[in-house]
Amino acid sequence: MDADATGIRAAIRDHARMLGFDGVHFTNASLPTETGERLNDFIKQKRHGDMDWLEARKDQRAAPTALWPEAKTAIVLTMNYGPEADPMEALNNRSAGVISVYAQNRDYHDVVKKRLKQLGRWMAQTHGGELKVFVDTAPVMEKPLAAQAGAGWQGKHTNLVSREFGSWLFIGVILTTIDLPPDATEDDHCGTCRNCLDICPTNAFPAPYQLDARRCISYLTIEHKGAIARELRKGIGNRIYGCDDCLSVCPWNKFAQNARETALTARDDLKSPALGELAGLDDAGFRKKFSGSPIKRIGRDRFIRNVAIAIGNSGDAKLLRSLKSLLKDDNALVRGAAVWATARLTDSETFSALRDDYLPAERDPTVMDEWNDPPRA
Repeated sequence: MDADATGIRAAIRDHARMLGFDGVHFTNASLPTETGERLNDFIKQKRHGDMDWLEARKDQRAAPTALWPEAKTAIVLTMNYGPEADPMEALNNRSAGVISVYAQNRDYHDVVKKRLKQLGRWMAQTHGGELKVFVDTAPVMEKPLAAQAGAGWQGKHTNLVSREFGSWLFIGVILTTIDLPPDATEDDHCGTCRNCLDICPTNAFPAPYQLDARRCISYLTIEHKGAIARELRKGIGNRIYGCDDCLSVCPWNKFAQNARETALTARDDLKSPALGELAGLDDAGFRKKFSGSPIKRIGRDRFIRNVAIAIGNSGDAKLLRSLKSLLKDDNALVRGAAVWATARLTDSETFSALRDDYLPAERDPTVMDEWNDPPRA
């Protein structure tokens, strides 16, 4: 290995860790053709659902050099966001919502990108070359690059797994024109384990290493803009933003560590927020509560849709009063979810009386269908 390149790699690694990154790995700014083929197959089978942006720039996504031909090296930076407690425990409190660990404080895009830019400025001043930074918002396949760089391997749940940090890693990438030797890849250590596949409440994994986003609770509660399919609503339980089940049950989490970055540790009010209180949020209240949070980007209406479904799954009849105003909400998506939840928490006689009161004023066909075809227990 060239002495100059060795020194640059070591300096970058030391500076990145000083900035708060937990892992620093190097690989060529390229990916094997199989990576693009798997992406094409994923899209061809429509498993990307509403995420049209995956298809729109799939050619650039298939290889970093398709996005930026001058790139020579990909530097993969990882930041641990390991939780203090087992996220699965929160599922037992059905009257409270469960928010994915990564979204219980500041938006990781902001946290990680700020550090990447700091590292990038230092690199440019110290070592020259051109560079670009990426955090999950550009057509760069971070997980395959991270696996190729030795940061971990893509497990059967398709997420990155690390022997040092388990399943709890954010990934940032710096592409640079500086040509640096790559690190060795990490072997797949999943073995015969199927924990992540078997735990999924909505059966989102057609096979190991394959995901159908259309059935994934993270996709349904975050990316999906419309009504959530009826057959999947019960499986969502009290998850109101994302899902950590497949990450939580990974045996490699026995080596996981708590997050060092305070901006990524859970806010007390987002650990197990009361569903009844969340249901009362108007747009201004939603924006205030989730200022600086990744939750803010889905908007109040989609979020309250999720909250209503969680209330319907709670089994807590006392939460019916929280649904009353949602049945008259300005947004049809919210009203439809509230009708479904109301049917889940009332007997048929009570629901019929409510239908007689609300249905005559309803004009949205989807919400009318919810009133006319309530869920069976």
